Amino acid sequence: MNYKFWQKRKDAPKKKKTKTREWVDAIVFAVVAATIIRVFFIEAYTIPSGSMERSLLIGDFLFVSKVNYGARIPMTPVAFPFAHHTLPLTTSTKAYWDGVQWKYHRLPGLSEIKRNDVVVFNFPEGDTVAVENQEDSYYNLVRNMGREQVRSTFTIVDRPVDKRENFIKRCIAIPGDVISMSNGVANVNGKQEPLKNTGLMPYRVTFKTTDFNYSLLDEFKLDLGNSPAIAENTYVINASSEIADKLKSFDFVQSVALYPDSVGPEQGGVFPHDKSRSNWNRDNFGPIKVPAKGWTVKIDSMTMPLYYRAIRTYEGNKVEQVNGVWYINDKPATTYTFKMDYYWMMGDNRHNSADSRYWGFVPEDHIVGKALFVWMSWDSTASFFHKIRWSRLFMGIH
Repeated sequence: MNYKFWQKRKDAPKKKKTKTREWVDAIVFAVVAATIIRVFFIEAYTIPSGSMERSLLIGDFLFVSKVNYGARIPMTPVAFPFAHHTLPLTTSTKAYWDGVQWKYHRLPGLSEIKRNDVVVFNFPEGDTVAVENQEDSYYNLVRNMGREQVRSTFTIVDRPVDKRENFIKRCIAIPGDVISMSNGVANVNGKQEPLKNTGLMPYRVTFKTTDFNYSLLDEFKLDLGNSPAIAENTYVINASSEIADKLKSFDFVQSVALYPDSVGPEQGGVFPHDKSRSNWNRDNFGPIKVPAKGWTVKIDSMTMPLYYRAIRTYEGNKVEQVNGVWYINDKPATTYTFKMDYYWMMGDNRHNSADSRYWGFVPEDHIVGKALFVWMSWDSTASFFHKIRWSRLFMGIH
């Protein structure tokens, strides 16, 4: 009698897998492998808005490296594969379960974030997100209607940090930097940081006459019909510095000059939304010091509007003011030492970008990765044979 009947015989023939089992195993392996690559190494993204034009165009498909800055361990680990925050073919069905939340951790990376890196990160503005809207829309709604009106009008859903919308901007200032802006030109640590020559700013263009061949402007994709005329033969045109220099060379162009926002209370509404800084606008603000891990800031009426959200929301403290005294976690506080690094992000299309000028600092736990290169570019407005922008294929992002 065999007393070891529970043990498998070594010479027993192996049971052959069915075709269905082979397909299931292959699919499971592919999903697991692709998920690991997507989470820890590299992921594909698309550009949905014009906030980075002309550095990045609507319809650009790009690869983003998770390795460069160190892969972020998923904070919401239970999620549907290959979906971000909503299930495919739906508009509001969650693709994740937030019953399990892990603390922020990041693997070692190849480098730190550098100034002028093009970075993908999770949307930091607001603790909630309007379900019905796409990138930038929540910010635009809040700016135009106010937060309370938005909350009472639209369906709102709370999302974990790693399930908020993905944004892509250029890092203008890193932890510890002092950032300011004057007449549309950024200044970091006392040194001017001009916009990349592919970035867009409004220019005031005055023509000597409007009797010229408009096809000469076609290569620049400038549409005078949709450009506001501010005086006779004078238009405000969104263009790069390179295009502006070329326009100056035409004999029918009288002058080309930057046309930044004028400083005034009616131009306010930018970070930190503080009445004492109502003369700040998207082209004139600062100076602001970007928080760095370990930096201690003095708490007073001038600094708290700048750092209140970082201290309360991003770093998880209870913050309140009682009889003119600030309390952090129910203790009187005159200083605060930051636990994370922060960054100042701005779009290259400076007057068509919701960025740090409106919602402030981007904390390190919101960082997704570094944009590497464009692998496909699709122009949905072009004719059939010109929809692929061949010159942009496998173009590096700088």
